[in-house]
Amino acid sequence: MKLRSTALVKGFRQSAPYVNAHSGKTVVIMLGGEAIADPNFANIVNDIALLNSLGLQIVVVYGARPQISHLLTSQGYTTPYHKGIRVTDARALELVKQAAGQLQLDITARFSMGLNNTPMAGAQINVISGNFIIAQPLGIDDGIDYSHTGRIRRIDIDGIQRQLSQNSIVLLGPVASSVTGECFNLTSEEVATQLAIRLKADKLIGFCSEQGVIDLDGEVASEMLPNEAETALQRLIEAQEDDCGTARFLRGAVSACRAGVPRSHLISYKEDGALIQELFSLDGIGTQIVMASAEKVRGAGIDDIGGILDLIYPLEQEGILVRRSREQLEQEIEQFTIIERDGLIIACAALYPFPDEKIAEMACVAVHPDFRDGDRGVILLNRLRQQAKEQHLKHIFVLTTRSVHWFLEQGFIESDVDQLPMAKKALYNFQRRSKILVLAV
Repeated sequence: MKLRSTALVKGFRQSAPYVNAHSGKTVVIMLGGEAIADPNFANIVNDIALLNSLGLQIVVVYGARPQISHLLTSQGYTTPYHKGIRVTDARALELVKQAAGQLQLDITARFSMGLNNTPMAGAQINVISGNFIIAQPLGIDDGIDYSHTGRIRRIDIDGIQRQLSQNSIVLLGPVASSVTGECFNLTSEEVATQLAIRLKADKLIGFCSEQGVIDLDGEVASEMLPNEAETALQRLIEAQEDDCGTARFLRGAVSACRAGVPRSHLISYKEDGALIQELFSLDGIGTQIVMASAEKVRGAGIDDIGGILDLIYPLEQEGILVRRSREQLEQEIEQFTIIERDGLIIACAALYPFPDEKIAEMACVAVHPDFRDGDRGVILLNRLRQQAKEQHLKHIFVLTTRSVHWFLEQGFIESDVDQLPMAKKALYNFQRRSKILVLAV
């Protein structure tokens, strides 16, 4: 029982910074018809309701492609596709409206019980739908008349934001009306993407049958830049899988990312809790499409002291690092370089120069346990090495008791106390017996 409690506490503490980071942020969630039809959909609704209770501003865009296709088949009716888009004639439009309308009612009903069996059971969740989107005909392409298939003409952003500011979930589907009073069938990916862009959303989230984008090695790609996402999309097109949930999401995510949406997330609709794990854990579970890497290497500032202390405290407790007080860190903060991921400091190191002797100490090297499989230590070393070059220093030295082999692998050479700068030599702790290693810059 104690072990289970410890795991719970650890998970809660790790997720707490993400709760604060996401509160008040705008998120557009794209729910394809496949996700809605999956047995795990009830859990997805519960998780979206939980996000709403934590202060996220949420727009849910639902699709109905499989439901529409099923209804058409049951009526013995077929519709052609042109360039991956359904051609919607008058008869098909009636069935589209029927399928989309049924889903809207079902999803709204689900949200009405979205927090059952939780401590917030009975809390009121307002789900708002309306004519926030004005459509227009897609027109004729290559001689093909799309008829009642349309595209977005205008979005009432102010109206949506008013609802979000009142903590309502805005629910929008694939059918919208035009200024002439006609209805048009839209693609849910276009609706979600354009909403994310025009709302200046912080995130676009989509669901697929896999854990995320699967790379050439059969693994989930945890992070992709837009050009990498385009390459993955092209592979799906060449494999004639361009109608799958992953492909539809990638099209939208690339457009959203290049239009300023910082992050788009693709996760599995089959995995219970995937949404929560993606947003509230250090490494997530799916694929992120980002404008730039989620990890940033930068110089530390006074606001980073708390994060650095949290990172180095366990290592100080183990005796791996020499203890530093908050006051000492405040005085030395400009010497630190950090790696930041999603607002959390996951690695740090400091460079203390001794200009007269053309040497600098690399100290307080720490990497979060969940990220030690990567090359963050090497990244920090290279950044500090560059700083030493810019200061016209010749060597970097480290004092270590536990990481000798790692530093030797990076090209450091074992040395002795006599090679230390005078000021450092006077402070050397002979009881600690740290190994001294030196690297030429």
